[in-house]
Amino acid sequence: MRKAFFKAVIIPFVGLLAACPLLNLAQTVNQETKKVMLMNRIGPSSSELYVANSDGTGEHPLLSKSGFDYHASYAANGKWISFTSEQNGFGQADIYRVHPDGTGLERLTDGPALDDQSALSPDALKLAFVSTRIAHKANIWILDIKTRKLSNLTGKPTIQGDSTKPDGFFHPSWSPDGKWIAFSSDRNTEWRGHGNGTGWEHIQELSIYIVHPDGSGLRRISQPGICAGAPKWSHDGKSVVFYEISAEDTWNARRPNLAKKATSQIVSIDLLTGKRTNITSGPGLKLVPQFLKNSKIGYLVKGGIKPALMYIGDTVVVKGNIHSPTWSPDGEKVVFERVDFSPRPQNQPLYSWDKNYQYQYTDVFPNFSKNGKLVLTDKATDSGISIMDADGTNKKRIFTPTNGVAFMPTWSPDGQWIAFGYGGFLQSRKTSAAKIMMIKKDGTGLVALTDSTLNSGFPSFSPDGKKIVYRAWGAKNDGLRILNLEDHSIRILTTDYDNLPFWSPDGKLISFTRKHDNNNFDIYTIRPDGTDLRQLTTSPANDAHAMWTDDSKHLMWSSGIYGFKDEAALYDDTFQPYGAIFIMNADGTDKKQLTDSPWEDSMPCFVPSNNP
Repeated sequence: MRKAFFKAVIIPFVGLLAACPLLNLAQTVNQETKKVMLMNRIGPSSSELYVANSDGTGEHPLLSKSGFDYHASYAANGKWISFTSEQNGFGQADIYRVHPDGTGLERLTDGPALDDQSALSPDALKLAFVSTRIAHKANIWILDIKTRKLSNLTGKPTIQGDSTKPDGFFHPSWSPDGKWIAFSSDRNTEWRGHGNGTGWEHIQELSIYIVHPDGSGLRRISQPGICAGAPKWSHDGKSVVFYEISAEDTWNARRPNLAKKATSQIVSIDLLTGKRTNITSGPGLKLVPQFLKNSKIGYLVKGGIKPALMYIGDTVVVKGNIHSPTWSPDGEKVVFERVDFSPRPQNQPLYSWDKNYQYQYTDVFPNFSKNGKLVLTDKATDSGISIMDADGTNKKRIFTPTNGVAFMPTWSPDGQWIAFGYGGFLQSRKTSAAKIMMIKKDGTGLVALTDSTLNSGFPSFSPDGKKIVYRAWGAKNDGLRILNLEDHSIRILTTDYDNLPFWSPDGKLISFTRKHDNNNFDIYTIRPDGTDLRQLTTSPANDAHAMWTDDSKHLMWSSGIYGFKDEAALYDDTFQPYGAIFIMNADGTDKKQLTDSPWEDSMPCFVPSNNP
C-alpha cells in the first residue's frame, strides 16, 4: 500500500519536470485566465546576505539588490561566494555565485525544483548542492560548471536508503584536496514525532558521512542515534567538525519559545584515528561550525527569542537576527544572512509550480463564501477573524479574541454567518476549553453552539446550511460530531483521533485527518451518515489539512512524504518545514505535488471561479 502511494505521486510530477521548466510554461498562459490558489507559508518574509570582517566590523550587503538570498558559502580559493536565491519567485530556489565584492553575479542552476545548500569544489570548477529535482527528495547533486553536466551523487543505489523512511541528504562540504565530500543525512531513520513520538511535528536524526565525488567509499563518521549536522573540513583535510544535538531537540531548536531548552555541542572527528574531540560544553544551541586560523573554530549560537550570537572561539563577534555564517578561507571575512519574519502581505504573489494557477499567500484557514468573500484567521496578529474581498482588499475585522484563539472560520452557505472554533487549540487544548461559535458577517449576533464539556473546534457547514461537522477532543470522547442547527442535537460521526473535517460542496462526503498506527496521520473521507469510510493517503509521513475544490472532484492537502529539505535544527519559527501541498482526486487517485519550496506550505484554497 505505501509503495503504491509513492509511485502514484512521483510519476505525474516527474513528467512535468522532464518536459520543460514550469516557469516557461507558466509564461505561456494568460494571467487573467489562471485560477488563483491561496496558500499559507511559514518561513521568513525576507532574507539578505551581508559580508563583514571576522571581528564583526565593516558589515555591508553582499549584493546591490537583494532578491531573498540565503545559505552563502565561500569557495576555497576565496574568489567566489555561492548562495541560494528566490529571485525567480518566492519559494523557488536556485543557486547563484558572485565575487566577494558583489560583482560578476552568475546563475548556476535553474528549473522549478529546489536547489539549495551549495559548495564550490576547491578548484571552483564543480558545484555540490542539494536539490529535489527528479526524485523530489533532497539529494546531493554535482554540477560541472563549464559543461553544465549534472550527476546525482546520493541518488546511487549504494547510497540511497529505504524509500519509505526519511531519506534526505544535506549540506555538502568538499575536502581541501577535492577527493571527498562530507554531508549529513537522515537515511534509514524513522518518522518520529516529538514528545516521545506523541507530537504531530517530526524530529530528525542525522549522521555525518563522507564519500568520494564518484559515489564510492561511503562511510559514516558520526555516532548513530543522534542528530549531527553541518560538517566542515579542517584545512589539512584530516578532521571534520560538526554540531551534535539530540533528535528531540531538533523540535525545540526550531521553535522560538523552546530554543532555550535545546542544547548542542560542537564536535570534531579525526578521520584517521576516529578520535572525537568535544570543542564546546554547557548549555546553548551551538550550530554551523567551521575551522578557522590558529586552530580556532567559528560557530553560531541560536538565540530563539533572543538575538543570535556569532562566536570565534570564546569571543562574540556579531549578534542579532543572523543565520548561516561562513568564513572566508583566510578567516578574515564572514558572510551570513539577516532574516525577517514580519507577516507577508495578504495575496502576495508566490512562485507557481503549476502553469494553470496563480499562487498567492494567505493567512491561515482561508474560506470563501459563494459570492467570493474571504474569511480567515489573522494568525499574524492575534488570531482573530477578518473578512475581505478575494484580492485581500476591503478587510474588516469581525471578531477579536480576548481569551484564546479563533480557528478555522467557515461561511454558512447563504453567506450570512461564520462559524469558528474559539478557545485553546494545539498544545493549549490540554488546559483550555474551546467552543464552536457563530457570528454574523457584520460582527454582530455572536452565539455559542457548544458548551465547554469537550474541546470543540474546526467546524464546517453542510451545503444546505442545516448542520455543522466539527471535531471533539477530551475525556476519551475524541472524534467528529455533527450538530443539527435546527434542533441543536449532536450526533457522533466518528470516535477515533480525528480532526480538520471539511464537508464537500456537493454534500456527499466529509474529509478529515485521522491519527492512527503509532502517530501517523492520513486523509480519510466518510459519508455524513457514517458509512463508506475510506483512507485516501497511506504514506508513512504525515498527511493532513485536506480542502475540497469547488466541484467536489479534488482534495488539496499538505504532506511530509518527501521529508526534510534541510537540517531541522537550522530552521527558525516553523513547525513542519517538510510540508508541501498536493492535490488528488476525491477517491485518492492521481496524486500530484503543487509546491516544492524549502518552507512549510499548507492550507491551499482556490478563489471561486464565479468570483465577481
